[in-house]
Amino acid sequence: MSSTPRETFQLGPFVTPRIWTGLWQLSSNAWGSASVSKVRRGMLRHAEMGYTAFADHYGSAEIIFGQFRQAFSNREQIVGATKWCVFKQVTPTRDLVRAAVQERLERLGVERVDLLQFHWQDYSDDGYITALNYMMDLKSEGLISAIGLCNFDAIRTDEICTVLGPGVIVSNQVQFSVIDTRPLHGMADVCSKHGIKLLTYGTLCGGFLSDKWLGCSEPDPYSGHLTPSQRKYLDMIVKAWGSWELFQSLLLVLRKIGDRHRRSIANVATRWVLDHSFVGAVIIGARLGISEHPDENGKVFGFRLSNEDRLSIEAILDRSRGRTIISTIGDCGAEYR
Repeated sequence: MSSTPRETFQLGPFVTPRIWTGLWQLSSNAWGSASVSKVRRGMLRHAEMGYTAFADHYGSAEIIFGQFRQAFSNREQIVGATKWCVFKQVTPTRDLVRAAVQERLERLGVERVDLLQFHWQDYSDDGYITALNYMMDLKSEGLISAIGLCNFDAIRTDEICTVLGPGVIVSNQVQFSVIDTRPLHGMADVCSKHGIKLLTYGTLCGGFLSDKWLGCSEPDPYSGHLTPSQRKYLDMIVKAWGSWELFQSLLLVLRKIGDRHRRSIANVATRWVLDHSFVGAVIIGARLGISEHPDENGKVFGFRLSNEDRLSIEAILDRSRGRTIISTIGDCGAEYR
């Protein structure tokens, strides 16, 4: 295990680290591909360093993760968050919900899903409440340990937690970074009200919030050199948030803060998110077997941002359109609907 100081938090019945490893990049070769054996070795490396929580098991990632977990010597330490995403209109019967959960159990090779994260596409259809009630029944049967949401907005998260009662929903996975601060406008209050935690992604904007991009010119989104995540977040940076020039000013400020703490830009950007009390963990995507940074990510721990640090970041954010992203794009998860 790494000697780097770790931070943990309580998520339902689990105590997990505050940095999770995101597996969404296993879902497509567009991020680059590695052999299954290399991917498993990457998972093992992360787990042995204390990164024992994995999230976003799309497609074959569920199977690969399940196989890794079965082979890991301390498998009870591993926490896996998978998803059930409902993108088309369905009638959420008890059998349908049970079948969806059973499919995940079989793909993961387990008797119980640790954290089942639920996404529902069409808010005009309130079947999400019915589906979640059936998930509660399956949790009572022992097929699910904890239930979370994925990309639900503040209004529906509040509604769901109010209807289902305290303690049923433990988390909501949403985008949150110094660029995308939408959770500060409503979601934070909902988390406080109902005692839930955010699992955040996009915290490094696909890697743009890193030393690699300081002093670089704006990339061509059609050059073929960007990952799918980078094309998405470049759009967020230059169209919704501000401009590439202002982004460079932000990177420079983060670099100066990093110099004071002997940390990287990515460390500072991640620390900024983790310092919000309603955030449980940051999910950092890893191209296992290709590009992964567990040693670097561990440096997020062991330091805190000062008031001076935070004010210098806020000075840049005040010059951006970050405060209005919630009105131009919509609340958390709106960009996927």
